[in-house]
Amino acid sequence: MVNIYPMGNFRRQPLAAVAGAKNTMTATFKQLQHYHATAIKSTDKENSNEEKKTNQWLTLPAFTPTVDGSSIGKELYGQPSDTKARTITNNMTAVKWILKCCPQLPRSLVHKLFRLRQVRKEYIAEETKSCQLRRVRAKELMDIGDRIFLPTTVDVKTSSTKPENENLCNEEMKFIRGLELYKDPAIIVINKPPGMPVQGGIGIKRSLDELAAKYLRYNYTESPRLVHRLDRDSTGILVMGRTLLSATILHSIFREKTFGASDDVLESKRSLQKRYWALVIGSPRRAEGLISVPLGKVVYDGKSEKITVVDKSHTSAQHAVTEYRVIASSSCGYTWLELSTLTGRKHQLRVHCAEVLGTPIVGDYKYGWQVHKNSKHILVKSDRKLDEKICKGKPDPFGLDLENGSISDKHFHLHLHCKQMMLPNIAQILQRGNPDSDFDPKTVETITLDAALPPHMQRSWDLLN
Repeated sequence: MVNIYPMGNFRRQPLAAVAGAKNTMTATFKQLQHYHATAIKSTDKENSNEEKKTNQWLTLPAFTPTVDGSSIGKELYGQPSDTKARTITNNMTAVKWILKCCPQLPRSLVHKLFRLRQVRKEYIAEETKSCQLRRVRAKELMDIGDRIFLPTTVDVKTSSTKPENENLCNEEMKFIRGLELYKDPAIIVINKPPGMPVQGGIGIKRSLDELAAKYLRYNYTESPRLVHRLDRDSTGILVMGRTLLSATILHSIFREKTFGASDDVLESKRSLQKRYWALVIGSPRRAEGLISVPLGKVVYDGKSEKITVVDKSHTSAQHAVTEYRVIASSSCGYTWLELSTLTGRKHQLRVHCAEVLGTPIVGDYKYGWQVHKNSKHILVKSDRKLDEKICKGKPDPFGLDLENGSISDKHFHLHLHCKQMMLPNIAQILQRGNPDSDFDPKTVETITLDAALPPHMQRSWDLLN
């Protein structure tokens, strides 16, 4: 690089003595050296900046199409699906791809990166035909070959943290792993305790999805994923997918269960069946029956939301179907019911029991407060020996108050428990060499799960029987 500006200055200077000219020549040469060195430093600085720009991003693998779990789930439920569509994943969003490529990153951190607009995707500029980076939204769909870029600080933060095994709390790990009912390469099932929220949120310190990611991952690179929900105070079978594909398949099955029930409830073959046990106050008029009443969300007190029975014309009306049968009745005014959900609406069983059958579930103060208020006289006396037998050897590191809440206590826990579930063997499908090839859903085995009653419901059962 040559800069002629100093030489121009030299030519415009008048002639002087030889010594003076020599001094001027030396000064000018030094000035040329200064400009040349400055230019080299400037170029080096630009290259350094470009290198920093390149090194400030963590590049994820290019997106490639995978098996479409939703299509497999539809076929398992008996819904028609395009076989070719199984190999095309057209619902992979940017946030899902990040979570799949970086299972060690907390979901909250990934969503925070999107909120702060720190996630980039590579694209080709039309003007320069060069690859550049642009901001990407969390729900933006991925195309084949797309690459996501994350700040390198994310990798630094995760690598600087201590290994997960060093921070494990033995009591918590023993408690969470003690909840396991079933485990295979595709799913993991636990018996959810009362009082523990399934998913994190505002004001929730510990949730099952967080604890599962910490204690139930085992040697998997991915954390278990929720495929359905249980209310915070409900108990029983909770299924989680151990991989993104298995979770997608199961989530599709649970979703199709609700949609399919709207068409033909009794005649449709149900590949997914859930049965709950509930202790209710009072007794239904009939020993068994089918409840098909739409539910909707309403706002009361100006801010609180509540699910209630609504007319079909209501803007928020949703089809909700429940089968029920009486298991046992008590002279104390309690009845044990078996409830089968043919749809999966929020608070469906609680509202159907309270508002349709007129028998609110014990411990459901949200939908049966008035009945609880007027039924204090039907408290059942407790048996201390029975209490000690049920609660013995059950540590409670999360303060869930597992020892109380039966009908012998002043304050009841919710007596609603997902006791049995039948679902397709997803691991059998995924263990095939090519899960997206043709398969007959009729040949897929069925897994039958059964969860023991929680301590407070077991105590109530023993006291009434």
